[in-house]
Amino acid sequence: MSERIVVVGAALLDAGRLLAARRSAPPDLAGRWELPGGKVEPGETPEHALVRELREELGVEAETLARVPGEWPLRDLYVLHVWTATLRPDSAAPKPLQDHDELRWLTPERLWTVNWLDQDVPAVQEIAAGWSAL
Repeated sequence: MSERIVVVGAALLDAGRLLAARRSAPPDLAGRWELPGGKVEPGETPEHALVRELREELGVEAETLARVPGEWPLRDLYVLHVWTATLRPDSAAPKPLQDHDELRWLTPERLWTVNWLDQDVPAVQEIAAGWSAL
């Protein structure tokens, strides 16, 4: 059996809000919203990958907090793991630098006002269920 490839997603939290990122590529995902992140590279921990991906995609310095319970299948051998994260005090504000064309900070009551990617919906539901604990 082939090994699964872990994709990490960030439930980036700030002042009671969750950051959503709108995809600009590839074409079949463009216009849909996701938790930012990306693939874990060989020799990299998921937490390191998430910090690196947030730096590359959003230009921010972040710290991982805790893993969100669950894992969600993506395509082929890919599986999504999500961590809560927060911006470091010395971080710049997030900007869509790679693969995204818009960012939105969503409060709990606005969480479902964006068209999430199907594969991110279960993770966002898990985050929403635990929001009071965040």
